Amino acid sequence: MSDYRWAVVGAGPAGIAAVGRLLDHGVAASTIAWIDPEFVVGDFGGKWRAVPSNTTVAHFLDYLTASPAFGFSAAAGFPLSSLDPHQTCPLGLVADPLQAITERLGARVCALRTVVTHLALRERRWVLDLDLDHKAGAAAGAGSITADNVILAIGSVPTRLPGVAAPEIPLDTVLDPQKLAAEPLDGATVAVFGSSHSAMIALPNLLDTAAATVINVYRSPLRYAVALQDWTVYDDTGLKGHAAHWARENIDGTPPPRLRRYHVDDPALPAALRRCDRVVHTVGFVARSIASTPPVPAYDPATGILAPGLFGVGIAYPEYWVDPLGSGQYRVGLRKFMQRLDTVMPLWLRYGP
Repeated sequence: MSDYRWAVVGAGPAGIAAVGRLLDHGVAASTIAWIDPEFVVGDFGGKWRAVPSNTTVAHFLDYLTASPAFGFSAAAGFPLSSLDPHQTCPLGLVADPLQAITERLGARVCALRTVVTHLALRERRWVLDLDLDHKAGAAAGAGSITADNVILAIGSVPTRLPGVAAPEIPLDTVLDPQKLAAEPLDGATVAVFGSSHSAMIALPNLLDTAAATVINVYRSPLRYAVALQDWTVYDDTGLKGHAAHWARENIDGTPPPRLRRYHVDDPALPAALRRCDRVVHTVGFVARSIASTPPVPAYDPATGILAPGLFGVGIAYPEYWVDPLGSGQYRVGLRKFMQRLDTVMPLWLRYGP
């Protein structure tokens, strides 16, 4: 089969939620194509399993139980279900039930283990070209498919600052102590750019190595998320959980002896950076790109619409939300992706080409 009603590109948490919600809305499973090169819960399952979450167990369970199509049961024996719902946890404990849900949904819809190389709107239908040379691409069985509607849940990649000469330690390495232990850092000076959740995990991980000095380059004071009755201040930009606790004690408290911090405008920073052997970028993420004709336009952050019949969800296309105090932020997180789909899916079902 090469003609579908819906195609979902990406099998991370946002793509899983999109497939689940399409099924929940009565879209026939046989009319849904789900495309991903690995089906291992995206970067969430493939790169970030060792990362301490900034989301509570309760919110993860809200996501897992939101879609009837998921068929998730707390009694299924996953360790996540037995944790304190008010605490955070390693992301690997969430990736395991997500993998089970992926396999359940993949057995219902048409799961194509390949990559999309190009997207085009032709005669009011979207044509998705597939890479048959991908290591598992032959499972697709065709060079292209067509779909009335396409949901892009393609994820994002870490941003890298330009003009930094020292060799980089990849973000997925520095956030995983086991991977980081394999890096030759004895006596090294390592700079970490940023003051995000990722930075506050990278810094203690590096301080647990044999690096001689760890430098943190920052632009703004730290922000901490504060839960109120109905909403959370700095919910998407503030520190939470393990990262927040470490930052309070070691950044806003007493810095460890091997840690140096420099504001971006500090005149001593250039000399400090020249002494660096390695660098880490924790300065945000940028959406993955996908070739298309015409080029994929900027999405509408209010609706997730890119074009008629073309929609975006997840970290690549997050919802923009203004909190009760007037501060705007992009909403990123599993439960937030599901809430986003609850809001926009009825519109998407009617907004075809």
